[in-house]
Amino acid sequence: MEVLEGTEPVLSTEIYEPVSDAGLRPVLLLHGFASSAEMNWVSTGWIRALTEAGRRVIAVDLPGHGRSTSPAGREHYYPSRIRSRILDVLKDAGVRPLEPGDQSSGVDIVGYSLGSRLAWEFGAEAPELVHRMVLGGPGSGDPLAEFDLDGARQELAGGPPLADPVSADLLRMATIVPSNDLEALFTLIEAIKEEPFRPAAAVPAMPLLLVAGENDELAASAPELAELNGRSDLLLLPGRRHANAVTSRAFKSSAVDFLSQAAPLP
Repeated sequence: MEVLEGTEPVLSTEIYEPVSDAGLRPVLLLHGFASSAEMNWVSTGWIRALTEAGRRVIAVDLPGHGRSTSPAGREHYYPSRIRSRILDVLKDAGVRPLEPGDQSSGVDIVGYSLGSRLAWEFGAEAPELVHRMVLGGPGSGDPLAEFDLDGARQELAGGPPLADPVSADLLRMATIVPSNDLEALFTLIEAIKEEPFRPAAAVPAMPLLLVAGENDELAASAPELAELNGRSDLLLLPGRRHANAVTSRAFKSSAVDFLSQAAPLP
């Protein structure tokens, strides 16, 4: 199993203290592609729900997103490099390895979309740190690795619209937020094409809650992840899609309840 080695801390990070400390481990939040901690977690009420439940929250912006920088080199965007930076963030936040009977040790993780992919891999690589994970909008495929990057550049230059509907939807997500750095997002996609998601290659062993909108085609393969992990609960949100599942109250309340439970030994 690969051992994560920390690198320079470059992710923009915000730490939110609990309203009343429940004595539980902190929760790390990892947002989706073309989003940010503010969009995914603050404006949707996740931060408030978790801090009111007594949890300390660590929210990061991925490279090229939110308040994080947009480095020029592709090497900064490889998922493996991002996970190493996440490890730095957790070390700087004082996260300690899990210890039996110590509910303040380790970390819980909530990810959405790309953040779920990163969480899956991080949990597999750092089982000594991760207690439980909630993965929203998860799937066994990798739409970013299959993204039509050439077609997207042509469309933005005035060419024909993208023919692939998944690529077209991802491009819409990238362009709908004026502050998004498109070149940084495209560089991230290039890096992901070199390191595509292969969930069976490294499987997290801790309990998972997989959450998806019932109309989310990107997460239709979530049951495959559940089968790989073998310790997963699967929650489908009626009427929700990939773009709006994260705002669901049922999603938030189920995540808070799931993360408050002690994980049994494998």
